[in-house]
Amino acid sequence: MSGGNPVLLVGTQKGLFLVRPQGDGWALDGPHIAGYEIIHCCAPPEEPGVYYAAASHKIWGAHIYRSEDHGRSWESLPAAPQHAAGLHRTALKSIWYLAAAPGGRLYAGIDPAGLFYSDDRAATWQPVAALNEHPTRDTWEPARGGFSLHSIRIDPRNPDRLWVAVSAGGVYRSEDGGASWTPANAGVRAENLPNPLPESGHNVHRLVMHPLRPERLYRQCYHGTWRSDDGGRSWTEITAGLPGNFGYALAVDPRDPDVIYQVPEADSHMRTVVDGRLRVYCSRDAGTTWSSVSAGLPQAHAWVTVLREGLDADAQGGVYLGTSGGHLFASRDDARNWTLAAGFLPRILSVQAVGEAA
Repeated sequence: MSGGNPVLLVGTQKGLFLVRPQGDGWALDGPHIAGYEIIHCCAPPEEPGVYYAAASHKIWGAHIYRSEDHGRSWESLPAAPQHAAGLHRTALKSIWYLAAAPGGRLYAGIDPAGLFYSDDRAATWQPVAALNEHPTRDTWEPARGGFSLHSIRIDPRNPDRLWVAVSAGGVYRSEDGGASWTPANAGVRAENLPNPLPESGHNVHRLVMHPLRPERLYRQCYHGTWRSDDGGRSWTEITAGLPGNFGYALAVDPRDPDVIYQVPEADSHMRTVVDGRLRVYCSRDAGTTWSSVSAGLPQAHAWVTVLREGLDADAQGGVYLGTSGGHLFASRDDARNWTLAAGFLPRILSVQAVGEAA
C-alpha cells in the first residue's frame, strides 16, 4: 500500500464494505454493490481514487465494477473477460483476480482458468493466448474451490515480467509481457498427484511477490509453504515451524522482503484454523523460523477460515485479516496486537489495504 491514510476494501459474500480509521476505531461504509460476491478488488496506483471490483452473482453473472471517487459510487462496466464461446463448458463463471501494471494495463484472472488484459480501462478485454492455450494446460484441473487463475504478480520495475498461479495448475512465469510462459514449479511437492514433483498441475492456493525485491516470491500450496529467491526458477520449502502445512492466506510486509505473514489451517478436510485458534504466524527471516503473532485474536472455538485474499499488510505497519465468520481484525503494530475493526459482516472473501491521500 502507498502512503496516506488506509482504506480497507473488504469484499464479502453480499457486497463490498469500505473500512477507514476513525479516531481510535474504524468507520464502516457499505454495502456497496449489494448482493454480489466481491471476490477481489484492485486500486491502480497511477489513478488515485479509482477502484475496480470483481463481482459475481448467482443469477446476474460475473461483472467488473469501477469507482472513480474513492469508492463512494460504483458503475457496472459492460465488458467482462471471458473465453470464446465453445472453448469450455462456460465462457465465464467468475472473475477471481484484478491487477494493474505500470503504464495502465489491467489484468484479470478468471474461472475457467484464463488470463486476460485490457489497455482501455476495462472497456474491452483480450485473452493471453500463450498462457490460456499453454501446452501443459491438459495437466490443469478444477480444485475444490473452483478452476481459477489468481495471484497475478507484476514486477513494478519491469511490467513485462509476470507471474500467475492456477488452481489447480501451478505457477507460471513470463519475461516478455505474456508472449510466452514457463512453468515455475521446480522442486515443489504435489503429493496428491501420481508424480509428486511434476512440472505443472500443482494446486497453488496463494502466490505473493515482494515489491522491493520482485525475484522474492512466496507460495502456499496444498502441501506446504515455499520461497523463491530467483523469480520462481527454484523453490525452498519453509513449512517447518508452522502448526500445519495447509492454508490459503499469505501477505508480505511491503517494507521488508524477509517478513511474511500466514494463517495456517488444519488440513484439506477440515479447512479451518488449527485447533480452533485464530493465529497469524510471522517469519522475519524469510521463513527460516516462525512465531505466532496473535495477541487479541480469539484462541478458542474460532472455527473459521481466512481465504486466499483475506490477509493483507500495508507499509505503515498495518496488518489486516477477514474471516469466513464475517469478522475483520486489524493490527497497527506489525501484527503484535490485534483489535476487532468490524464484526458480523457477511462471509469475507477479500481484504485489500489501499493508501488514500491525507
